[in-house]
Amino acid sequence: MIIVGGPASNNIDLEIARIMNIPQITLEYKTFPDGESYIRYPVEKVKLSKETVVIVQSLYPPQDKHFLELLLAISTAKDLGAEEVVAVVPYLAYARQDKRFRAGEAISVNVILKSIEFAGADRFITIDIHKEESLKVLSIPYKNLTAMKELAKYLAERNYENPVILAPDRGAISLAKDIANILNTEYDYIIKVRDKITGEVRAEAKTLDIKDKTVIIVDDIISTGGTMALAARCSLASGAKTVVAVCTHALLVGNALDRLRESGVSDIIATNSVPSPVSKVSVASVVAEYLQSII
Repeated sequence: MIIVGGPASNNIDLEIARIMNIPQITLEYKTFPDGESYIRYPVEKVKLSKETVVIVQSLYPPQDKHFLELLLAISTAKDLGAEEVVAVVPYLAYARQDKRFRAGEAISVNVILKSIEFAGADRFITIDIHKEESLKVLSIPYKNLTAMKELAKYLAERNYENPVILAPDRGAISLAKDIANILNTEYDYIIKVRDKITGEVRAEAKTLDIKDKTVIIVDDIISTGGTMALAARCSLASGAKTVVAVCTHALLVGNALDRLRESGVSDIIATNSVPSPVSKVSVASVVAEYLQSII
């Protein structure tokens, strides 16, 4: 087995190789003056023939460029004689476009996944995809890993006082449950409630009393920060002592960080699936553990 780091591996490949004590190479890459992408395997350093080649390439912005680099890397590994190609994509772009919200729309995640398979991937691995059901479009073996265990370990080390775990909506309740089970604390999700008299809409925990608690809000992605900011403001309005924002993929588009801090979030914690100022937890051990189980 050889670990290959793509241009958007964020050094996760190096960590995986170190944990597993196996060879690692980094793809050479550049952008031509006309904007086209170039990748090359340093074949003078390692031979891919009859090897299991694990390509690590996240799809954070610029998503389209990193996606094309991944396809080129997969196809080229097969051309160079790899026996099996494993695509490890810690953050899968386009995963939220998983259905037609309006007539005529592309189901983008299906196109991304089918393209990865068509390029020659024999196995696909990602982390905390927006909806795991999306992976069923693949006809190759796949695995959706979770970073919640590693995030929970980090949270435990912080020794937050009276922690409770909240999901910002029902869709993220499984993530909140995973962390709550490890921290041995309560969990819930936030619902929107409309005042029958004033018509005002507010958000609050569905069943938990969060007064004077440290509220840890968990989601898969923080993009613009709007959902997390709303959840934070409402938690504080309901009496929370402190609010901590946690996610796997911190895209932090535009002024997302400022928006979160202005909403009262005291700490923001994410993984290195996407490089960001708040990427404090590595997903390398999660991937390495799974790879070791399938060798």
